[in-house]
Amino acid sequence: MNPKFTHTQYLVRKQVMSLVGAKIDIFDGSGQPVLFSQMKAFKLKEDIRLFSDDTMQEELISIQARSIIDFSAIYDVVDSTTGESLGSLRRKGVKSMLKDEWAILDTSEREIGLIKEDSALMALLRRFLTNLIPQKFHVEMGGAPVALFKQDLNPFVGKLKLDFSLDKGNQLDRRLGLAAAVLLVVIEGQQG
Repeated sequence: MNPKFTHTQYLVRKQVMSLVGAKIDIFDGSGQPVLFSQMKAFKLKEDIRLFSDDTMQEELISIQARSIIDFSAIYDVVDSTTGESLGSLRRKGVKSMLKDEWAILDTSEREIGLIKEDSALMALLRRFLTNLIPQKFHVEMGGAPVALFKQDLNPFVGKLKLDFSLDKGNQLDRRLGLAAAVLLVVIEGQQG
């Protein structure tokens, strides 16, 4: 396993750069850069590539939407170095209107985990207070908590702190967990 995917803590940072799109930097718990992505603006179908650094020479993870602008979209996550499918992430469309919720799917499309916003009340308050309250997502595998994703409130830079320390048995592949965090920053961040 690439050492970039063995950390317990990460920070995903998204900077919006107007017409050119967005830049995503991912840091480990000590603040060292581990992954990078440059996304183009105005894409109908999400195609996110995570690279080892900002030279974008070594692609490590591919996150691709199966369809164009789908409320319950499925995103396939692939290890770009091996071509191995890591699983998929499916946005729970109707449920996500009130409270953001994503299903983690294995390579056979069975739901093996869930990413959900902390509470319906807090989610509604966030939507009515124009996201002035930071989001918190609980990540579960088989009903057991494996990670916590917490938004850092900043109007210019989207930040999501990832903590995988609850995942004592390494149930959630970090590559799939990082892909989920990137989608939360990119997809849910577009609604704010």
